[in-house]
Amino acid sequence: MLKQFVTIQNQSIRIPAILWGKHTWNLFLAVHGNMSNKADEVIVIFAEEAIKKGYQVLSFDLPEHGERTQEGYPCKPKNCVSDLTAVYHYARSISDHINFFGCSMGVYFGLLAYQGLPIGQSLFLSPVVNMERIIDNLMTCFHVSEESLEKEQEIVLPVGITLYWDYYCYVKTHRIGAWHASAGILYGTNDNLTPREEVSAFAEKNSAVLEIAENSGHYFHTEEQLESLRNWLKKSITAL
Repeated sequence: MLKQFVTIQNQSIRIPAILWGKHTWNLFLAVHGNMSNKADEVIVIFAEEAIKKGYQVLSFDLPEHGERTQEGYPCKPKNCVSDLTAVYHYARSISDHINFFGCSMGVYFGLLAYQGLPIGQSLFLSPVVNMERIIDNLMTCFHVSEESLEKEQEIVLPVGITLYWDYYCYVKTHRIGAWHASAGILYGTNDNLTPREEVSAFAEKNSAVLEIAENSGHYFHTEEQLESLRNWLKKSITAL
């Protein structure tokens, strides 16, 4: 599979990226999830199947992921939306038609960044569609109040996750609106991060086609789970 490493500029920020496949005028932006990177197994499988259908794929590292762990640019919604917007404009400079594949929190950032922008087909794996609920649950679980988070600005939890006051304020004031592009969703029955009723409500509201993967959690990584992902992609990516 043809693979070209490129760097996308977002003002002073350099975003490492990969172009998968030969140039076409139809391109998928692929946004990875938490603790992942632009070339993880899910992205590779997606690129393989999308290229077979006639697309080129552009993946990139989110802040604090992949090649960007040392740059001092935190993985917060404002930064991620800025980066995703810069990547989108780069994509439009090399392709006429832009589509969107996202995984987990990559879906959430894409839903924020690409509202109102021309997007063709979109495909979501284990989508995070309500970041506020996730943060609220963490705060409740570890007995962190809004007042204490505002006072401290950032609190490191015993599980290694850092809560940020500005992150929390951003998600509370930037709600996910209606998604305008046709969408397909693959969701695991054992997903312990996003409740099934939440993703079902999102799918119904946005006329998305929801498929349930048995014996899969939020993170698709076993041979069986990755095979279910590949089979879903084979039938869900629109051939050109």
